[in-house]
Amino acid sequence: MISKIVESAADAVRDIPDGAAVMIGGFGTAGQPVELIDALLEQGASDLTIVNNNAGNGTTGLAALLAAGRVRKIICSFPRQVDSQIFDGLYRQGKLELELVPQGTLAERIRAGGAGIAGFFTPTAFGTTLAEGKETRHINGRDYVLEEALVADYALIKAHRGDRLGNLVYRKTARNFGPVMASAATVTIAQVGSVVDAGALDPEAVVTPGIFVERVVEVGGALPPTTEGQ
Repeated sequence: MISKIVESAADAVRDIPDGAAVMIGGFGTAGQPVELIDALLEQGASDLTIVNNNAGNGTTGLAALLAAGRVRKIICSFPRQVDSQIFDGLYRQGKLELELVPQGTLAERIRAGGAGIAGFFTPTAFGTTLAEGKETRHINGRDYVLEEALVADYALIKAHRGDRLGNLVYRKTARNFGPVMASAATVTIAQVGSVVDAGALDPEAVVTPGIFVERVVEVGGALPPTTEGQ
């Protein structure tokens, strides 16, 4: 019987090596797989390249991973905000490399990676420092920049519910980057609020099919009442 369920977050991230490229879901704290990030922090992998919308909030989750010196490079859209002091300090000290990507471009680069598309042309960032060194083209009267797809060795994502086959449903805006990251990583690890029996999820509500997920771990904590489609 196929089962992608693992016993703990520690087991789920045990084999992530030094130097790995890791996509981490979440928009700020919404949908951030905090338990998986904490397990990765305990596991000790270093020299990581992280792909995330933000660069950590406060001192927990992704910010804690940065503070521990485990991240060599971060690819994100919003590195600085009111509580991003960990990133800010590391970047100013030259201890962290940043690749800044407009949010829509970031999402599309990840989606392209999952779809097997090598790259795409977009008008976003044309004529700015973000386009320096990149191929540009003039197409149908408009200027475009070539952006390459993003893929990763691992993706750490958070979903609302999952089953033993790896099928996932999300809760509201916590869905954000999880589905595209799941398709763009070699190994996708999902933490879920609860594991249900195979066939218990409404097929019409499944956003990430199990084919994109290698490991599922159930984390503690009560779930808010909701329908599967939320």
